[in-house]
Amino acid sequence: MDGCIKAVHYKRKKGNGLCPVMAFGPETARRVNEYHKSFPEYSVTPMAGLKNLASSLGLADIQIKDESYRFGLNAFKVLGGSYCIGRYIADRLGVDISELPYDKIRDAGVREKLGGLTFVTATDGNHGRGIAWTADRLGQKSVVYMPKGSSRERLDNIKALGADAFITELNYDDAVRLANEHARTYGWIMVQDTAWDGYEEIPQWIMQGYTTMAYEAAGQMKEKPTHIFLQAGVGAMSGAMAGFFADLYGDEERPVITVVEPDKADCIFRTAQAGDGQIHTVKGHMDTIMAGLACGEPCTIGWNILKDHADHFVSIPDYVAAKGMRILGNPMGDDPRVVSGESGAATLGLVAEVMGNRGLDWLREALGLNQDSRILCFSTEGDTDRENYRRIVWDGLHPSY
Repeated sequence: MDGCIKAVHYKRKKGNGLCPVMAFGPETARRVNEYHKSFPEYSVTPMAGLKNLASSLGLADIQIKDESYRFGLNAFKVLGGSYCIGRYIADRLGVDISELPYDKIRDAGVREKLGGLTFVTATDGNHGRGIAWTADRLGQKSVVYMPKGSSRERLDNIKALGADAFITELNYDDAVRLANEHARTYGWIMVQDTAWDGYEEIPQWIMQGYTTMAYEAAGQMKEKPTHIFLQAGVGAMSGAMAGFFADLYGDEERPVITVVEPDKADCIFRTAQAGDGQIHTVKGHMDTIMAGLACGEPCTIGWNILKDHADHFVSIPDYVAAKGMRILGNPMGDDPRVVSGESGAATLGLVAEVMGNRGLDWLREALGLNQDSRILCFSTEGDTDRENYRRIVWDGLHPSY
């Protein structure tokens, strides 16, 4: 029922070969990172070590990769958007992306060869902002559709980057279908991390773009984590991260990977729970504060990785994410402050709730969390909706239990 934390341990079926993790492993990530490093806005985002919080929760260590510093856009999503557009342009020109760093791809001669391109996508905000930012930087156009109930602040941020952007009356998955229909009708390029049969190349490029985040994190950590917590919407980011770490450490030696979703949009949890080899979806309006995770249809590429390389799938109510936001924004002792939005704080919120709530002893034991556990979480967004962030963190908005 709603309001409860639910979890399932997925019985993995290895070796189906549908999506080899090397496509997201360190060598791929290194090449992706070289592309991102060519952008003048690039810098490695910080890793926040929360030693005091870890001690208070009975853990050895907590590390938070803070993506609020990414390219000045307050979220990680631009990594996927910028890389997929770069790969698309490189393919169109018949060259390898290593030959098209930022300065060259912006060259007037390249733009003349390409002609005018329009990239279209659906988004709750962060992905669309990344697409709009990249298209604007590279002298191209973008169209962005947002689901019903999207933040006006996020819409305005996208429009400020030159995109034609609209809040629709559709849920996220139907907004994706609208974007795809218009791409076919008007000759636009669909850039979405939701994959389906016949639409997999661009989603894989987007997922590969996310691996810069994992590549940086691997270089920042002094010790290998024992546990990695990954939030999921369609499962593209979590799939890319799981693939990277499985390839980096080997599947037998990798950290325990737990995937976290809002209970109003837990399509990956439901797919894992069913365990029948079929994709399971969530329909209708997905009313959760975790707007970036309010997706009802799993990305097939992401799921094919997660079902082979993730261990636990957890469905959480909104109050868990709100708790994570407050904890990160109000650090203990000399721990650094992390401004983390509703989707960004979901995983740390779960860790704190599991370690502090005796009613969740069963889940703590299932996850294998104890005084020797070293935790890695990715705060995937900052306060991308500042009004709502303040309602939760300042004013104490308390999503129902």
